[in-house]
Amino acid sequence: MLGIFKAREAGLVAIILIICIAMSFASPYFLTWQNFRAMLLSFSIEGIVVVGMTILLIVGGIDLSVGSVVCLAMVIGGKLFLMGLDPWTASMIAVLVCGFIGFLMGQCVTRIGLHFFIVSLAFMVIARGLSLLITKGTPQSLFSLPPSFKFIGQGDIAGMPFVIILFFALVVFFDLLLRHSTIFRKVYYTGSNEKAALFSGIKTKRIKIFCSTLCGLLSGVAGVVYMARFGAATPQFGIGMELSVIAAAVIGGASLNGGSGTIFGAVLGAALLSLVTSSLILLDVPVYWQDIIRGLILLVAVSADHLLNRRKRGASAKS
Repeated sequence: MLGIFKAREAGLVAIILIICIAMSFASPYFLTWQNFRAMLLSFSIEGIVVVGMTILLIVGGIDLSVGSVVCLAMVIGGKLFLMGLDPWTASMIAVLVCGFIGFLMGQCVTRIGLHFFIVSLAFMVIARGLSLLITKGTPQSLFSLPPSFKFIGQGDIAGMPFVIILFFALVVFFDLLLRHSTIFRKVYYTGSNEKAALFSGIKTKRIKIFCSTLCGLLSGVAGVVYMARFGAATPQFGIGMELSVIAAAVIGGASLNGGSGTIFGAVLGAALLSLVTSSLILLDVPVYWQDIIRGLILLVAVSADHLLNRRKRGASAKS
């Protein structure tokens, strides 16, 4: 299984390198720090959500509400700040609310027996409705946020945006946990074969709730960073984000059937999507084609995942 992960990741690295080489000849602006900085910024905050989604996919779940939950974090944090609360406390409350949403989704799945798809679809609508209710459908201006708070979304350290540093720190942290931590190994076992994991003594329901809560918390963190970056909270923000996040995770090797995937692979998937988008812009491809091409990339990735799983099941049946 580890060999498959490495092969998928190596293949993504090769594809990214090929595109970079081709684009270096196609556009004189591609191999510039400004372009690479823009690409990194374009997926760094969303990449925080990708980390949570990848872990949830590994355990066998999925979350369609992440875009709405990110927006809700922005709205709650912004509203509490405008009401007089300091931005750090307001942001902490917003993140905890998002984590509680993930916890509730996990409870619905494990206690009632609903599927993650249906539950997260319902909470996607609920979270979006709450954002519209709190703001009455109008954007909140947060330009009065203190510079110390804005730094997490707009600041630089030695010329490197803090957002990118934060993203890679979270990637390294959770990638190491997934590879070496006992509790995160249980995530793989639960996603691979829940019944076998249950019989071996793993509390699979708790693992699912934990992963769902973690995905909500990371979505909340991303929402806070977006709030600091843009200095605003828009109730329509994040529409369609779940598709990009799921696409990045699946392209990176996370299976929709659970039991496989790595954080590093998901980051490569996000990088590939960002690279494709940047390349299309530099090549003056109409913006309307970008979603079509990204959708086709997702379709190819899901098809490849399905074929790999079918081949694996066939090999297991023969043995």
